[in-house]
Amino acid sequence: MVAHVGLISLFSPCFPSPTRLPRLPSSKHRPFTTMAALSDDPVREWILSDGNATQITRISPVGGGCINRANRYDTDAGSFFVKTNRSIGPSMFEGEALGLGAMYETGSIRVPKPFKFGPLPTGGSYIIMEFIEFGSSRGNQSILGRKLAEMHKAGKSEKGFGFEVDNTVGSTPQINTWSSDWIQFYGEHRLGYQLQLALDQYGDSTIYEKGQRLIKSMGSLFDNIAIEPCLLHGDLWSGNISADKNGEPVILDPACYYGHNEAEFGMSWCAGFGGSFYGSYFEVMPKQPGFDKRKELYLLYHYLNHYNLFGSGYRSSSMSIIDDYLRMLKA
Repeated sequence: MVAHVGLISLFSPCFPSPTRLPRLPSSKHRPFTTMAALSDDPVREWILSDGNATQITRISPVGGGCINRANRYDTDAGSFFVKTNRSIGPSMFEGEALGLGAMYETGSIRVPKPFKFGPLPTGGSYIIMEFIEFGSSRGNQSILGRKLAEMHKAGKSEKGFGFEVDNTVGSTPQINTWSSDWIQFYGEHRLGYQLQLALDQYGDSTIYEKGQRLIKSMGSLFDNIAIEPCLLHGDLWSGNISADKNGEPVILDPACYYGHNEAEFGMSWCAGFGGSFYGSYFEVMPKQPGFDKRKELYLLYHYLNHYNLFGSGYRSSSMSIIDDYLRMLKA
């Protein structure tokens, strides 16, 4: 739902496997140890200490965002990408940092390595990460499919479905409370949460009531398959996919959690995945029985999120999916 332009967040009108993930250093967890003169600028402080730089040669804005401000910091130790938000605390960037860190640790697909997040002294928060120079294309779809599947195969959780922290998909909270039951997790924390938002925000009792009927009836769509918790990017659309200068795929701006691997394709209507992508993906992660019957169930979460974020233009798509499933399931 949220895009990067040179690794910057903006809204789109489009459309080691952990027992516990390592937590990145944040200002609230570790006191600053460098010179006091820098204490009012934790970004500069980190770059000139743990970032191994002795001087910052240039700070240049990366334009285009409407959620966060973003800057490239060029130094004698290389470049860093920094996002700041003056109104939201560190929890948003904690979710992003932990997600990037989990994907990075799989050693599969390239993601920006996160370095630090924390609060700003004047309010708000920041995150510092690796700066990746993008190439001129989005890269090879076949390679993207294979590497994404490798991430899903490598990124497992013994805790079940969920994530270490709640995070956001776009600006919508995404609840990641651990569960051993995927159908329960997806029904409650994905579809159910969005349906409740639609009821609260628009008073849309029709979509809420029909959606709840679907949640109660959808279990049969998962008959005869084994569902393992796989590390998902969680918001994989074209704006969050790029390639580095060597043509290697890069994915960014995640809404990570551990879930059914098929849920990764929930934004496929705005991702442009082709036959070579799916062919390579399924060579690593074989297609399970009933995949085609579940596909739109995973689209529904993101259509509902777009409805809640952008308004009634996405209601008809959401309702159409719900009505089709209610007919199919005779619910």
